[in-house]
This record gives sequence, structure tokens and C-alpha cells, in this order.
Amino acid sequence: MVRGIYTGASGMIAQQTRLDVISNNLANVDKPAFKRDTVAFKAFPQMLMARTNDDGVTILPVGSTDIRPFVGQLGTGVEVNEVYTEFVQGSLKETSNPLDLSLDGKGFFAIETSDGERYTRNGSFLIDKDFFLVTKEGNKVLGQNGYIQLKHNNFMIDEQGRIAVNSDFADDENRLVQVRENSWKGTEIIDTIRIVDFEKERYLKKEGDSLWSANDISGNPQEQQLGGRAKVLSGFLEMSNVNAVQEMVRMIEVQRAYELNAKVIQTEDTLLGKAVNDVGRVL
Repeated sequence: MVRGIYTGASGMIAQQTRLDVISNNLANVDKPAFKRDTVAFKAFPQMLMARTNDDGVTILPVGSTDIRPFVGQLGTGVEVNEVYTEFVQGSLKETSNPLDLSLDGKGFFAIETSDGERYTRNGSFLIDKDFFLVTKEGNKVLGQNGYIQLKHNNFMIDEQGRIAVNSDFADDENRLVQVRENSWKGTEIIDTIRIVDFEKERYLKKEGDSLWSANDISGNPQEQQLGGRAKVLSGFLEMSNVNAVQEMVRMIEVQRAYELNAKVIQTEDTLLGKAVNDVGRVL
């Protein structure tokens, strides 16, 4: 009976972890390029059960002789195996802001932070006071030639991530549309946005602010070359891949499972009380 209490407790702990993950998914449902997390469970090793009061010799299973025949298995609980991220691409939302970039396909933007190089799919970028392309947290976006420096009105970005500028229109906001409609006429390509991928992206470490870091398991970042890379869409943002309705359904499932495990503990406690106070007194 005591074993049943521990089994129910392990289920409650596992469901609490799952609830924390679902709550975090729901909290970031509107965050650009957020990727939902999922919890994977695994069972503790099952125990073999045998008859204790069997004075005969029974051959079970076939080929073995056992005076305490095997009668089944007993589960001993569950634990969290891992929390992993689903890198399914989210929907694309048009913003008409040329500094909003999204990746259509696999890959990550490379970002320079105070802790080293990090990676993101959140392309909600800005231009800082020194005219560098940065994230909203102030981290610089990396191109193949290093930091990307732009003016507000004289650039355009194609689907390969190439950045072109036209100095003739540098101070004329009204002619920005003409720059884009001229199909690169009179422009100069100054850099290409760096896009990387990983052999095992599932094992990237999530660090907050939509940033990821590489490790020995995920492998080093692999540069995506022109012609075989994810499309860079200017004026679009990738939205979160969290489905709020599905997460709410999962939350209800967790609450029901948590209540059932709590009920198991209450029942086991009642049975244990009867065994000690009633059965034990009679014996």
C-alpha cells in the first residue's frame, strides 16, 4: 500500500511539470517565432509479481521451473524523461515593416550577444542609433561580413537575404517604394544576412527572448548557402506555433490526471489506515 502512495505521488509530480510547460506555452502564444515545448514521460521499471503461497512446482513460462510462478507485472510510477521543443514553423503575419523579417523554411538568424553568438527565428528587428540592425533587446544581427549597418530609407532585402542599398534615396522616405519597385536597379549589395541550421536542432538550448544556443549534441551551426537556404521575407513576422485551444485542452487533461493521482493517494491512505488500525488489531 505504501508503494501505491509513492506511485500516485510520482504521477502528481509529473503532471505538475507538464502543467508548468503548458502554462509557459500559453503565456507566449503571441510572441513572434516562439516554439512550444512538450513533456515526454517514462515509466519506472516494472516489478515482477509471483505467488507467495504456492507449494507446488509449476512450469511457467515454458522451459523454466519455478516454485513461485510469475503472475504479472506491477507498475511503480512515472517520471519526466525530457522537455523538448517542437520546431514546427508558425504562421506568417504581414506587417509591411521592412525591418520585420521571417524565415520560410528551416534555419535561424545569427545574433551577437554579450554571452556570445546566439540564434533566433524572431525577425522583429530595429535600427539603433549607430545604424546597426539589432533585435529589440539591442543585440546585433550578423551578416556574412559581420554587423549589418543600414540607413532607415535606402535598403531592401530579397528572399535570399541579400541587402541592397541605394544612396540616391538615402534621405527621401517618399521614394522608398520606388527603390523596391526598381528591382535592384541602381543598387549595391552590401551584405547577406547570415542564416544557419543545425544537424540536431531539437537539442538546442532555449535561453529566453527567443534565443537559442548550440551545444555538443546539437552540433555547430552550419551556414546555409545562397540558392539552398530558407526564404527571407521582408515585411512579415513568423508567429508562435502554439495553438491556444489545444493547449487549453491539454491543461484540462493535466488537471484531471492530477486529481486522479491525488485520489489514488487518498484511497491508499485509507486502506493503509484500515490495515494498521483494524486488521492489525484483530491479528
